[in-house]
Amino acid sequence: MNLRRLRAQTALELRLLLRNGENLLVTLGAPLGMLVFFTLVPVLPTAGREPLDILVPGALTVAVMGSAMVALGISTAFEREHSVLRRYGVTPLRRGELVGAKALAVLVIVVVQATAVTGAAAALGWRPGLTPGGVAAAGLALLLATCAFAGIGLAIAGRLPAMGALAMLNGVFLLLVLLGGVAVPLAEMPDWLAAFGGILPTAWAAGTLSTTLTSTGPPVVAGLSALAGWAVVASVVAARTFRWE
Repeated sequence: MNLRRLRAQTALELRLLLRNGENLLVTLGAPLGMLVFFTLVPVLPTAGREPLDILVPGALTVAVMGSAMVALGISTAFEREHSVLRRYGVTPLRRGELVGAKALAVLVIVVVQATAVTGAAAALGWRPGLTPGGVAAAGLALLLATCAFAGIGLAIAGRLPAMGALAMLNGVFLLLVLLGGVAVPLAEMPDWLAAFGGILPTAWAAGTLSTTLTSTGPPVVAGLSALAGWAVVASVVAARTFRWE
């Protein structure tokens, strides 16, 4: 792997992801808007907890979905449809370097998102009792969630036409937010719907981040294991089904 090509392609991927207004909306606008709105307008059930202790893990999960699944998936789908990926094949850039550059670009955006969300939360009065171990576990949860959502996004982008992938990714994003315990707590759903929502990657991501950041949620090991399972399955499916042309 050539590091110079990898750095150059990573910078290009970052520019491509950030130049689109829709990408900026789902990567930064949606999580920050959700955080600020529901903090200032307390309409969500909190069961006696501080609203920001619930909203911050949810906003971080929405942020990761927006960048790793929606933005990456949509940009890749259009690149595939317009034969951009095929053209890379006649350049010195290798497929491994291309995939690595896309992964690094998404991780850079996730770091920016996490910094923006936690910074906004701190400005709104969030004061969690963070520990070094909790921060490290939260970082690992974000990494695994990024891998899981990226796998889902690439699996969709690698099979559908660009406009079909655009519609599908936005639809999946909405369903995961609504059913995965982010917009509506699982405890407020009917039992059968909560059971389904509880296995979704959004539920595990938000729940594990809640545990690591606020000490309220599922056991850390169980949450990280579930996210690792989603990351492996989604990545394998994406690798097996992705079509470069």
